[in-house]
Amino acid sequence: MRRLLAFVAFLVLVPLGYHVYANPERRTLDAAARRGAPGRSVTLESGVTQYEIAGPDTGRVAVLVHGFSVPSYIWDSTFYALSAAGHRVVRYDLFGRGWSDRPDAGYDGPFFEAQLTGLLDSLGITEPVDLFGLSFGGFVAAQFAAEHPERVRTLVLVDPLTTASDVPMILKTPVIGSYIWQVQAVPAMPAGQPTDFLHPEQFPGWAERYEPQMQYRGFGRALRRSRLALSEVNFPATYARIRDAGTPVLLVWGKQDRTLPIGDAENVTRVITATEFFAVDSAGHLPHLEQTQAFNARMFSFLAAHPRVSAPE
Repeated sequence: MRRLLAFVAFLVLVPLGYHVYANPERRTLDAAARRGAPGRSVTLESGVTQYEIAGPDTGRVAVLVHGFSVPSYIWDSTFYALSAAGHRVVRYDLFGRGWSDRPDAGYDGPFFEAQLTGLLDSLGITEPVDLFGLSFGGFVAAQFAAEHPERVRTLVLVDPLTTASDVPMILKTPVIGSYIWQVQAVPAMPAGQPTDFLHPEQFPGWAERYEPQMQYRGFGRALRRSRLALSEVNFPATYARIRDAGTPVLLVWGKQDRTLPIGDAENVTRVITATEFFAVDSAGHLPHLEQTQAFNARMFSFLAAHPRVSAPE
């Protein structure tokens, strides 16, 4: 019996010990931790959202939604270019990422839609916005545009996620799946970030910049639940609603994207046939960073073709 108990204790304690060792989450994200974070914070229905806003108060509003796990700094070049051109630009950290809270939630389309709705309302933004979505943020932006077409002037999708993801059955298992994700997938994420670039050597320190957000509890849970939620998304139906609303769409894709291949663009263009498509050469998953000049030129041309009707009073 003693041997059996010792064996059972071994089976329990070793995985628990490895979890403590491998899991990078050691701290709680609170007001004190957020004190040195860039930007501002606002408390919404599901928690605190960290955001930055720049440009003149009366400028045409653009909203930037980041990808699956890299927070809003991924939009640096676009954020500064738009604000310098006189746009009112908002970028924010999705729940579970960056400096925003990590609530115990489902992390599905309606959840992120509610976050963006709450943020716009809190900022008093009532006019239609130019909405940008990168990668996973393309899913969030499309979800919002489909649900609130009256609040979106244009939609810019950059290498967006366009299909429901397949999730291994083991990752769907509540306890085992969560454990495997937390001790294997999460710790490996920083090392995988440079693969989003065609030329990662041009972006030194990219992986290190990613790491601070990982120390706060709830990061891994948010990412795993986001992936699980993606397996249930009906992308064609979402795109059909955007098409039927007549929202102008610019689709940008890096030709050498190894994260989401450029062939996935057809998932958008076959439904929204009026999509303006721009394939960016010499760029991976982040063409707005690797080919900033070309991206910005096409972005401003697209926005100019869909002018603001009138400034808010």
